Amino acid sequence: MTPAVRIARIEDAAAIREIYAPSVTDGTATFETVLPEVGTMRERIHNRLARYPWLVWEESGDVLAYAYAGRFRERAAYDWIAETSIYVRADAHRRGIARRLYSALLDVMRLQGLTQAVGVITLPGAASVAMHAAMGFAPAGVWRQCGYKLGQWWDVGVWQKELQPAVNPPAAVIPFPRLPSAPLQSLLERQG
Repeated sequence: MTPAVRIARIEDAAAIREIYAPSVTDGTATFETVLPEVGTMRERIHNRLARYPWLVWEESGDVLAYAYAGRFRERAAYDWIAETSIYVRADAHRRGIARRLYSALLDVMRLQGLTQAVGVITLPGAASVAMHAAMGFAPAGVWRQCGYKLGQWWDVGVWQKELQPAVNPPAAVIPFPRLPSAPLQSLLERQG
């Protein structure tokens, strides 16, 4: 079976949890400290897909990576910017999966009408910083000692990417489920 980028499904929750687990229990890619149950992951997928994309990289029926966008801040003025996240299974690193999956995510966000993507990276986070730089993100600031995990304080860097020029007045962002299926499917097939 050839690799494919596709929309996450509720049934992917266990595989997604498995990919996420090392970042929660032993890493700092997330500041979450308690591994969510599979049911919680199902809810997260369902709730996120109501407005934003959640994509997975699948090979031979196995989910090897996932990426999603989510609300940056609650105020309506922030509707055109979204925060992005990506996680790759440990045995699938260094194969170009992250860049291809992230490219698909950013392309979907453009289709929605989002104008900015923000990546938030626990520092030093060399691999994540390098990937975001390669994807065209630029440093936008550092939050100093803002997270405490694994017995120490961590700085968090913010990276920002313009997805498309902002226009005045802006069109409303299209919720993910309302995107036209033909352009969306074509976009996902190009990255698989």
